[in-house]
Amino acid sequence: MNLHAEALLFDNDGTLVSSLDSVARCWVRWAEEYGLSAEDFAKVELHGRTARAIVADLLPAERVAEALARIEDLEVEDVERGGVQALPGTLDLLASLPAGRWAVVTSATRRLGEARLRAAGIDAPLVIAADDVSRGKPDPEPFLLAAAKLGADPARCVVFEDAPAGLTAGRAAGMTTVALATTHDRDQLDADVVVTDLSEVSAQATPTGVELVAPR
Repeated sequence: MNLHAEALLFDNDGTLVSSLDSVARCWVRWAEEYGLSAEDFAKVELHGRTARAIVADLLPAERVAEALARIEDLEVEDVERGGVQALPGTLDLLASLPAGRWAVVTSATRRLGEARLRAAGIDAPLVIAADDVSRGKPDPEPFLLAAAKLGADPARCVVFEDAPAGLTAGRAAGMTTVALATTHDRDQLDADVVVTDLSEVSAQATPTGVELVAPR
């Protein structure tokens, strides 16, 4: 695929960084603290959604605020112990992009998302986090907000995602979607292009955006 884009919008966890082991450790501990079982978790979609949405699916409304603060604390603490690293191709691709042409759009809170980015050595020019929107992925609001802040036409933006919820959000925003087969099988990913990881993607800055090359 050769494509000219005004802006590239990247999910974080599973797209730019590997945090699955950290996430698993923290949610297992959190579930034990709140008396939840594996069967409880099997009933909800976890990956690519905000922690608030997940917690709200699992606990009564009056416990959500406290439980949300607890999982955030656990995940930030785990990052500080070395639970996150950049995925293949991430640092090289981001280094080739002009600052005004890309953003990170994460379902994590700003505190957690930025902690993971720092741990992976990524200095993002713009981060849209769960704190910034009223409706998280699979709603298109996070990607549309990122495009607006970059001054980019949504139809000329490319979304990079590893999770079905994020890909749904990208399509709903009217954007081109590139799926990474880092956390899901390829047949679970509905996207314009599917790649193994960002090592298969290259980009070159132009006066009006970014020329993007990826396998079809």
